[in-house]
Amino acid sequence: MTLKVDETEQGAWTVLRIRGELDLVTSPVVRQSVHEAVAEGQHDVVLDLSDVFFCDSSGVGVLIASRRLMKSCGGRLRLILPARGAEDGSHVNKVLGALGVRRLFDVYPDALSAIDEQSRPLSV
Repeated sequence: MTLKVDETEQGAWTVLRIRGELDLVTSPVVRQSVHEAVAEGQHDVVLDLSDVFFCDSSGVGVLIASRRLMKSCGGRLRLILPARGAEDGSHVNKVLGALGVRRLFDVYPDALSAIDEQSRPLSV
C-alpha cells in the first residue's frame, strides 16, 4: 500500500490529509510534507490521520519529529485520529498509547474541531 498526502489550507491552518500505511518506507513522505509547510511559513499544522490504517514506530517517530519541529518554530501541531480513534482505540491510537507518547499530542475528532480555536482536544 502506498501513502498519499493531500494539503489544504483552512484559515490559518495547513491540513495534511494522510492516507494509507505510515511506516518505514512511507514516513519520509510525511516528514517532507511537514517540512515543506514550515518552509512556506505555515506554522499551524493539522495531520489528519483518519485514513491511516497502519502505523509503525517509524510513523510514530515522524509524528514526534513533526511535533518537535512545530514547537521549535513557535507553531502548533494537531492530530486527527481515525474515526472514534481517540475514544475507541484505533490502530494509530493504540500504537501511540503503547509507546507512551499519546499524551504528547493534541488530538481532535475531525478537521473542523482541529482548526477551531475554541475547541478542546480529546482527553487521553
